[in-house]
Amino acid sequence: MKKVFCNIFGHHYSISKKITSHIKEYKCIHCQKRVTTDVSGNLSTLTPELEDINRTLERIYQRRHNAQQVA
Repeated sequence: MKKVFCNIFGHHYSISKKITSHIKEYKCIHCQKRVTTDVSGNLSTLTPELEDINRTLERIYQRRHNAQQVA
């Protein structure tokens, strides 16, 4: 029933994870579909490959961000 709602009215995404200041992961509050922002800033379905890329970006971003605060 929830997927029908999304098919008629569209998805209602909320931020589920903040990867960097520009890249975020979103989840539909109705059907639980997960998407992320891609290189050009558009929403793309969150595939295992994109999940891995986001994890790597998050680690790099956190290391750089923490290193700048210490210095």
